[in-house]
Amino acid sequence: MLTNEHRVAVLQSIDVVTTVRPTDLRRPTPCAGWDLADLLAHMTVQHRGFAAAARGHGADRDTWRAESVIDDVRRDPGRTYADAAHDVLDAFSAEGIDDAPFTLPEFGENAVFPGAIAMGFHFVDYVVHGWDVAASLDADYELSTDVLSAAMPLVLAIPDGDVRLLDSVPFASAIEPVDGAGELDRILRHLGRSPDFTSREASSATYRGPSAAAAR
Repeated sequence: MLTNEHRVAVLQSIDVVTTVRPTDLRRPTPCAGWDLADLLAHMTVQHRGFAAAARGHGADRDTWRAESVIDDVRRDPGRTYADAAHDVLDAFSAEGIDDAPFTLPEFGENAVFPGAIAMGFHFVDYVVHGWDVAASLDADYELSTDVLSAAMPLVLAIPDGDVRLLDSVPFASAIEPVDGAGELDRILRHLGRSPDFTSREASSATYRGPSAAAAR
């Protein structure tokens, strides 16, 4: 079932997206090659895709196309994103969702996962994507210890090494951890992100492409 920590991470991502102004949408992000509009479109369709998967309709690839929401994102980023985020939270709250089959076509042809595993993928995405948006805005971002502690084992289970060099893998190679760093810092570094990213340093972007986190 949807955990409270997962819900909090998604709700906090809504909070940071509501601060986005139309003039911010061209800002660079930690996601290489994406400006903030691209990132928000990706985040929005991921919510829609996972909601569809929870309801048995994940195989429809059109649901996952960022192009389908980019105009709405540019017109009203906060509302467009929040509507999709609340919809996926509703879908994840359905009875029996842990065992429901989620079809996730971005993971490959006929890729189907139990709901509990699929929702784990989604949880990790939105712990990190909330930070991505805040970093794009050069804003501070904090998550509670409960959220970070729940996400940490899922993040550390993602393998590093040569697999990160494949185009199909969304994360760059892990960055060496820093002694004494907090949990969010450790999460970002393991997923190939620099915690020091600012929108003025787009060349340091480390996240590649849409979510396809089979190892998350």
